[in-house]
Amino acid sequence: MSRITTSMRSVGGYSLENEWRPLALSGAVIGLIGILAMAFPFVTGLSVSLAIGALLVVGGIVHGVHAFTVRGWRGSAWQAALAIVSVVAGLAVLAAPTVALLTLTLALVAYFAVDGVAELATAMRMESSSGRTAIAFSGIISFVLAGLLWVGFPATAAWAIGLLVGVNLLVIGLAMITVAVTSRSDDATTPPATEPRSA
Repeated sequence: MSRITTSMRSVGGYSLENEWRPLALSGAVIGLIGILAMAFPFVTGLSVSLAIGALLVVGGIVHGVHAFTVRGWRGSAWQAALAIVSVVAGLAVLAAPTVALLTLTLALVAYFAVDGVAELATAMRMESSSGRTAIAFSGIISFVLAGLLWVGFPATAAWAIGLLVGVNLLVIGLAMITVAVTSRSDDATTPPATEPRSA
């Protein structure tokens, strides 16, 4: 933590000892948003779906503009095709965000399952390493989460994505607050420099 604080102090002349309050306030706001996201996971999940749909539409428009402005480029046809697919997919998500939320939940199940396989395989190759148990335990947890989400599907789609987004925001907010408070504590505990006695 001290290395993080020191690096933040030295970037662009930014003094975290004097400017720790904005960082702490920002962390508190992000943490509060995370708590609200966890309190209303379905609304959060729908918001994530709508955001993805909007990003797909915007990305498709950008690809389309690039394809038509650079007509001599060999990849312009692929750019145009990608633009059409992105815009259509984005509009489909915006038109049916609940269906997109179901798809995101299935993708989350697949992610946890693949992560569990990868971590257990890594643990088996580590033989007698000290971190083998921790990695294996993490892999088992990933499998358990994948199983719980799959068994409860589609009901789990109502809270899984929103809950994870909320937890992530809460952790980020707490980390920001910790960095800010630690910097203030370091500054407060540093003894003031004494002037040398005159001869």
